[in-house]
Amino acid sequence: MYRPEVRFNWSVTGGTNSLRTALCVLVAILLLLPATAHAGPPFLTDDPEPVEYRHWEFYLGTQDEITNDGATGTAPHVEINYGAAPNVQLHLIVPVGYSWPSGGPTMYGLGDVEVGAKFRFVQESEGKKIPMVGTFPLLELPVGNESKGLGAGHVRAFIPVWFQKSFGPWTSYGGGGYWLNPGAGNHNFWFVGWQVQRRFSHHVTLGTEVFHTTADSIHASSNQGFNVGLVLDLSEKQHVLFSAGRATAGHGEYQGYLAYQLTF
Repeated sequence: MYRPEVRFNWSVTGGTNSLRTALCVLVAILLLLPATAHAGPPFLTDDPEPVEYRHWEFYLGTQDEITNDGATGTAPHVEINYGAAPNVQLHLIVPVGYSWPSGGPTMYGLGDVEVGAKFRFVQESEGKKIPMVGTFPLLELPVGNESKGLGAGHVRAFIPVWFQKSFGPWTSYGGGGYWLNPGAGNHNFWFVGWQVQRRFSHHVTLGTEVFHTTADSIHASSNQGFNVGLVLDLSEKQHVLFSAGRATAGHGEYQGYLAYQLTF
């Protein structure tokens, strides 16, 4: 759930016919592949499903955002999740962050460290309308240098409630929570998001999300946007996760996420 601010430049080369042909081939491949579901990364919206008891998730990735004021992100960050007990997951993100303000020098160094624990309260019931329900409280520890744009300078906390329901190859999850965001000029703020995805095969899952945040400072405005994501299962243990999108209102322009995931 680490939230850096990042920047991407997008371009497409080649003719329209070539692009249409490539898209048609991609869609055909996805539909012909035989089918698994993923939750949480690569999306901003999270889910209530913890890692299985005594199992691990390891991510090596980058999460980035570009705004009118420049770009921020991780390059890279390491995320570790562990199923410490049935229905309980422990969580850690250690980021190497960068800050690239418009017209200023690029700063690079250790960013704020995130720790948390996910608790599932209600298990999803197959054949019934009862969704999975859980929470995932997070703390962001002010390890990064605030003066260089690599950290918040204060302990921040996030207290959410997440819901999830599956229907055949479809899975949808979402909810939201409240960020405690201390500091001069800062506001506590809300994050709300919802995601839907479809598994097309044992190798490919596609999804999309929409999200909204209220203003986090006296100089900021509310922000809403969307992401489109892809998960490639290279094997039972190795996965590649990608998402990209943009804000439709507020300060954000583009955001993106790319990670290699190892599960065992």
